[in-house]
Amino acid sequence: MHHMTLAEIARGLADKKFSSEELTKVLLARIAQLDPQLNSFISLTEELALGQAKAADARRANGESGALLGAPIAHKDLFCTLGIRTSCGSKMLDNFKAPYDATVVAKLAAAGTVTLGKTNMDEFAMGSANESSYYGSVKNPWNLEHVPGGSSGGSAAAVAARLLPAATATDTGGSIRQPAAFTNLTGLKPTYGRVSRWGMIAYASSLDQGGPLARTAEDCAILLQGMAGFDPNDSTSIDEPVPDYRASLNGSLQGLRIGVPKEYFSAGLDPRIAERVHNSVKELEKLGAIIKEISLPNMQHAIPAYYVIAPAEASSNLSRFDGVRFGYRCENPENLIDLYKRSRGEGFGAEVQRRIMVGAYALSAGYYDAYYLKAQKIRRLVKNDFMAAFNEVDIILGPTTPNPAWKLGAKTSDPVAEYLEDVYTITANLAGLPGLSMPAGFVDGLPVGVQLLAPYFQEGRLLNVAHQYQLNTDWHTRTPTGF
Repeated sequence: MHHMTLAEIARGLADKKFSSEELTKVLLARIAQLDPQLNSFISLTEELALGQAKAADARRANGESGALLGAPIAHKDLFCTLGIRTSCGSKMLDNFKAPYDATVVAKLAAAGTVTLGKTNMDEFAMGSANESSYYGSVKNPWNLEHVPGGSSGGSAAAVAARLLPAATATDTGGSIRQPAAFTNLTGLKPTYGRVSRWGMIAYASSLDQGGPLARTAEDCAILLQGMAGFDPNDSTSIDEPVPDYRASLNGSLQGLRIGVPKEYFSAGLDPRIAERVHNSVKELEKLGAIIKEISLPNMQHAIPAYYVIAPAEASSNLSRFDGVRFGYRCENPENLIDLYKRSRGEGFGAEVQRRIMVGAYALSAGYYDAYYLKAQKIRRLVKNDFMAAFNEVDIILGPTTPNPAWKLGAKTSDPVAEYLEDVYTITANLAGLPGLSMPAGFVDGLPVGVQLLAPYFQEGRLLNVAHQYQLNTDWHTRTPTGF
């Protein structure tokens, strides 16, 4: 049962080959057996899961149907879940139980999903390795000595290890796509505003976006269908009709114009990954796509711009965690200032503190124009590059990451080296574009991903290309040894 995709589970439940309750019990037992190796979960919700599974079975018995009805999933631990710990991977929120469900959680629950638990993540979604969590590092199931990527590494590791078929995740600078690449999954960051951020604990509000992590493009289409849609509670949510994502999966790629930016193939890219990307291009050419070299001239400025904008927004968003209203509070504060200082100093980890300090500096008087304002201007230039490129091509293809997953601890003493791993993913967040990573081979036994980018609200096109690619390749079917 644990090897089934979401699509296969939906068919099995519809054909009464098994019940949601039976499937849920199998997966909960598998998590209990295997997750100690991975540390991919922060909280398990067995009682909730079994109750939701029984309710889903009852709904099916009454004639209801749906691709997500009875499907087991997990939520990244920054989606608020009513009465369940929502920690954001931080000591600051270790004792926080959300008083409501995030819109994504509520929508998926209404569709009949079964929540197995909350997955581990980099603290407040800040990181590219899942090593900054208060609950310890997550391990990559393809090699337990390597990182799974971040910040959605818990969701990625759990799905890759076949502990469950799919999970929710979030992407601020690549935190869905990069873990997908590192763990041989398909991960989709939707257009900014496509999925509600209400109830999603914020890191950088103009960049954060929720999306699906699964083994196939078809499964991502199924999960995104349940997540997407307008939400009046979220002022950045866009009132745009949600298409049937599965309906577009089987479209022909004949005549599809694919742009390959020359800037992607610089000295920083592992040549073995470059080879896997070129192989993917050849595969898509066989399916009728037309390949064209393009240019994204301002890509080189994206990382410095991102690492000004994101920390600036983080310093503002995280100012609410002060030890007064909720979250961690230091013991025996001497006065209010001591309460603030020690609660934040003890409650936040090193990476979060680093980004708060950088953000506060960039926003301070005398530096706002020199840093934050300039970064926003670069953001506009990055977006303009994409708009110009999409006048020439339908989608953009390139590597998801410059290197395969690195060893645990290899970059913890050099944060800038870790930041540079986001070079191909952060531009989509700066521009608000949809992006997808799909499995494209292996380097030294570690998975490699290829990234696809499309114009706004063209998630269906990304899923179509990835699905057709997966019908003609088998990278996405490979399973890590031991799982």
